Amino acid sequence: MATRTSSTVTLQGRSGAKYQFEAFDWGTEFKPRGAVYAVLRLDPDEYAVLYIGQTGDLSERFDDHHKAGCFASHRKTHIGIHLKAVERERLVIEQDLIAFYYPPCNGS
Repeated sequence: MATRTSSTVTLQGRSGAKYQFEAFDWGTEFKPRGAVYAVLRLDPDEYAVLYIGQTGDLSERFDDHHKAGCFASHRKTHIGIHLKAVERERLVIEQDLIAFYYPPCNGS
């Protein structure tokens, strides 16, 4: 689970590094910016991490995501965004987070 503070969520990587994400309701539209993103489900006091990914363009619709069925079956409610322009930095963060959380929608 991830620590929740208002609309900010802190995710920790396997390396021990902590990353701040802004949490938005599922369906929020974004400008075309690079980011690491986390598909989340809000449980009573915490977010469950369902998927970690990265993109060079957040404006692409997440409803058309190749894992949309998995997101729905795990009852996604929010998307967390950690803005990062440089792709190689996004890839490092993405892998660090996946290695810590083993999100269910990253596995299949």
